[in-house]
Amino acid sequence: MFDEILGLPAHPLIVHFAVVLTPLLVVVALAYALVPRWRPSTAWAVVLLCLTAPAAVFAARQSGESLKEARFGAAEGEMAALISAHEGFAVPLLLSVLGLGASALLLVYASRPARDSLSGDRFGRPVTVVLAALTVLLAAVAAFYVFQAGDSGARAVWS
Repeated sequence: MFDEILGLPAHPLIVHFAVVLTPLLVVVALAYALVPRWRPSTAWAVVLLCLTAPAAVFAARQSGESLKEARFGAAEGEMAALISAHEGFAVPLLLSVLGLGASALLLVYASRPARDSLSGDRFGRPVTVVLAALTVLLAAVAAFYVFQAGDSGARAVWS
């Protein structure tokens, strides 16, 4: 399933979704967490990116495994080290994007007004502040790992 798309290796194509959607999730989640007045207009983008970015990272990881097995299974020396370094960022990136997605979704839910209230957060301000702080932290972690994964992948290809 993750081997080829129209006869081309899937990983170089799929990875672009992860490299675009993850930083978008980071930026939009940070904006949502740090600028409360933007929340009504950015909630839809946060929810959409929380669903699509982890899926893109998962697909990139799976297609990378398929590419490694198909074309680089016997790689040795420096190439094997570069591939291994790149591969080492796949799981931390996936986990950090999943964590960011979960915390941002919870923040969206918690910061929405309750049905019986026209103002105020659903669970109170302290819960929203904690979720916003967690979202900021996980956004930094996801940004770090998407940069590391992308950089190490580019070094593996272009070195």
